[in-house]
Amino acid sequence: MVDSERSQNSWVNTMDGHDSASPELTTEMRQELGLGAPKTLRSNNGGSDGSLGIGERAFSAAGAAFLSAIIVNPLDVAKTRLQAQAAGVSYSHPLSNIISRMAYFGPRTMFADLRCSPTCTRAGIQGTVSICPPDCFQYKGTLDVFYKIIRQEGFARLWRGTNAGLALAVPTVGIYLPCYEIFRNWLEELTAQHASSVTPYVPLFAGSLARSLACTTCYPIELARTRMQAFKVTQTGAKPPGVWQTLLGIISHVNSTSGQSNFQGYRVLWTGMGAQLARDVPFSAICWSTLEPIRKKLLGLVGDEANAASILGANFSAAFVAGSLAAAATCPLDVAKTRRQIEKDPVRQLRMTTRQTLVEIWRDGGIKGLFTGVGPRVGRAGPSVGIVVSFYEVVKYVLQNHYANS
Repeated sequence: MVDSERSQNSWVNTMDGHDSASPELTTEMRQELGLGAPKTLRSNNGGSDGSLGIGERAFSAAGAAFLSAIIVNPLDVAKTRLQAQAAGVSYSHPLSNIISRMAYFGPRTMFADLRCSPTCTRAGIQGTVSICPPDCFQYKGTLDVFYKIIRQEGFARLWRGTNAGLALAVPTVGIYLPCYEIFRNWLEELTAQHASSVTPYVPLFAGSLARSLACTTCYPIELARTRMQAFKVTQTGAKPPGVWQTLLGIISHVNSTSGQSNFQGYRVLWTGMGAQLARDVPFSAICWSTLEPIRKKLLGLVGDEANAASILGANFSAAFVAGSLAAAATCPLDVAKTRRQIEKDPVRQLRMTTRQTLVEIWRDGGIKGLFTGVGPRVGRAGPSVGIVVSFYEVVKYVLQNHYANS
């Protein structure tokens, strides 16, 4: 019975150093032998979570999401800018045409805000101000996005949308990881009893279910974050809108242009959710079905001597590889999601489908268009998933040890 549970379930009993193949000991037998009560079950991720409730799991996940959102946000901005540019968003200086020049100059204008990139060989001079042609503001790659954002908008703009990212990541991951574990454990028990051949596919189904729930709950914040990262403020001294102002602006724009009621206008806050689910569900399925076997093998090398450092290393390595593979495989769906979220035409916003968007991207840019921004996406996803999963498991491990010692 024990061996069966070990092979089909993600939980492994720790039995005070006894051989794992020894017969199962009841509580009464252990007490007679002086062994005491059986220890808490240890999961295949290296942490012990048998006594952890949903609150502790959510706390661990929220902390992991907070750390990840801050570290990888610049790569997310670069990915979104490249995809938005491919979708037709114009990144040009306010002085690129005569009308905007007349409206732009004023008492708050600073020459430092008007500078061109040194790589812009066609920059002209109007008085004492360097005037850049529009192509000097086109992004040519990930590093070029970083360089031009820092020079033209300031270093802090690389963290544009971080507040939305935190507002999104904390509740999303706080729902996602605990629900994944709950669904995984429940499905493993169910399949072990009724269909053991399906057990290896449990991470795939559990990840898909958990991600669907988290995505649907927190989608409007994801919409706001994408828009905050895709569009830059060109007016000097103007404060970029925050999450709430961005969402209100989306609703008011739809209501004013389409004549819909406020209630109907709220539908636009879930614009592109189909594309989001079409990206995130396969991402989670690929990620967890890749992560779990790699994590088991790495932790198997450590054995019963696992500590915080080994748990961190094994989980980060497995998650890094799994996240990178899943990000590369689902990049076309991410491009479609971005294009749908930055669409400003209310009619297209409500009528476009993910399939139509993918066909449109293919028609405009072919394979290259479908994989726009794949570099920063993979560069972001690997560390992000690694940080989230490893931090989550280490915090669970620390909490479990704290409860065991107290």
